[in-house]
Order: sequence, then C-alpha cells, then structure tokens
Amino acid sequence: MNEREHRTLIDTRARFPGRIAEAAAARRRGRPLEERDRLLIIAADHTARGVVGVGSRPGAMESRVELLERLCVALARPGVDGVLGTPDIVEDLLLLGALEDKVVIGSMNRGGLHGSAFEFDDRFTAYDTSTIVRTGLDGGKMLCRIGMDDLTTARTLESCGRAVTELASHGLVAMVEPFWSRRAAGAVTHDLSPEGVIRSMHVAQGLGATSARTWLKIPVVDGMERVMRATTLPTLLLGGDPGGAPELTYAAWREALRLPGVRGLVVGRALLYPPDDDVAAAVDTAAAMLEVT
Repeated sequence: MNEREHRTLIDTRARFPGRIAEAAAARRRGRPLEERDRLLIIAADHTARGVVGVGSRPGAMESRVELLERLCVALARPGVDGVLGTPDIVEDLLLLGALEDKVVIGSMNRGGLHGSAFEFDDRFTAYDTSTIVRTGLDGGKMLCRIGMDDLTTARTLESCGRAVTELASHGLVAMVEPFWSRRAAGAVTHDLSPEGVIRSMHVAQGLGATSARTWLKIPVVDGMERVMRATTLPTLLLGGDPGGAPELTYAAWREALRLPGVRGLVVGRALLYPPDDDVAAAVDTAAAMLEVT
C-alpha cells in the first residue's frame, strides 16, 4: 500500500463509509472451502485482542499501515487462498481491493483480551453470523479456550455452540480453535501436550446442533499422528507466535501436512513478520509445502 492508497483509505473511511458495504457486495468470492484440496489462509485477527507483538518484537504490529502492506503482499502471492480477520481489517482490505477471488473468514469472539483479568471470557465482540452472511464471507472463526477452573468457560462453550449451529444453517463453515487452558502465575497458558490438544478437539467437535460445517484449527504439537486420529473433521494447522528458527517451524508444518484430515495452514505472524521481513518469500515457502505434500 503506497502513500496515495493510504490517504485514499483514510479519506474513504471518514467521508464515504457506505463504500465498505458496496465493496463487499461487488467482491468476487473465491471458490468455497469444500472445493479446495489444500488451503493457505493468512490470519489477521490478533490485534483485536490487544496482541501487537511478534516473537521478540513487542510492537511489531502497532502500525496498521504496515500490517495492511504486509497483508496485501501476502494475499497477492500465488497459492494464497484467503484471509481470516476481524471486521476492521477485512473492511480495509475490501476498500483496497485485496480480497477479489479470495476466501474470507470472519473472526467472531475477541473479548478475552490478552493478559487481562477476564482473558478467559471469550465473548463474541466482532463478527456475528448475520453480518458474515450479509457481507458474503465464507465462514466464521471462533476461539474456544477451555478452562476447567474458570466459570466463564461455560458461557464460551454455549456461545460457540450457538455460532456453529447458526453458521451451519446458512451453509457456512464454523472454524473452531480449541485449547485446553489454565491460568498460571496470572497468565493464561495452553496445554500443548498431545493429550491436552486431543481433549480440546473432542469438546470443540461436539459443539452445536450439527458438525456438518465445522472445521478445526489446531496447533502443531508433538505426536500429530495421534492427535489427528482424534477427529474426522477437516482440520487446519495454526502458525502461532513464531519463535526459534523458521526452518524448524517449516519442518513441523511440512510433516503435519502429510497426515490424513489436515487440509492446510492458517498462519499470520510467522508469515507476515518473518525474521528477515521478506513476506513474499515466507509465504511462498508455505505455499510450496501445500503443493508437494
């Protein structure tokens, strides 16, 4: 996004907000998820939970302008199927014309702000089903952190189950991202053992009145072959906050992508903010994995 595009975006936001709905109505939608063998979706919903850091860079995503520039680069690369984002980001990308022929998944529950006293309270504060339908998106994604000692988990499960049912009634994908979690030393942490991931998957795939349109979004952990035997649902692998050498991350993705049921990747920070800041190269590396596995 150049300076002219930036200024035009700001001006349009202020003076012509109706153009967002016009751009959504005119957008050419991509092929449905069900028609794609493998998917590479760029995740861009972290900032709505107050997460602006990437690895050792605490303020990496502070600039919306830079984030949009990186997203536009990623979405323009061959092999990228679409984006997962909150309304603010999706609407910016619509106005920039970056979502033609792309899959777009709306992020729904962003209420459990990172590091807050109410972090487990994953209320639905972003997209709702009616807006996803009205704006022609392809589905909704929801975070489902399961805290056995946290009373707000019951409300999260109920809300996620309702969203799964509503999305399915419109023939849209419900992408559920479950974690078996707990609060330790004031911070919410996830159980990333095979046992923890498997438990979270079993709860997630039982949400809603039907699982016909449910997809899972899970982390890559040890014992992925065992993990993937826990479900028959289409499953996408999440990237998470990048740490360590990218080669190790890529190797783990490549190995997991070979497993039955794994349909692709949903990755944000690891591709948008690689250590060398070469977004195009990082995205091309991920896209190549989907071609050869």
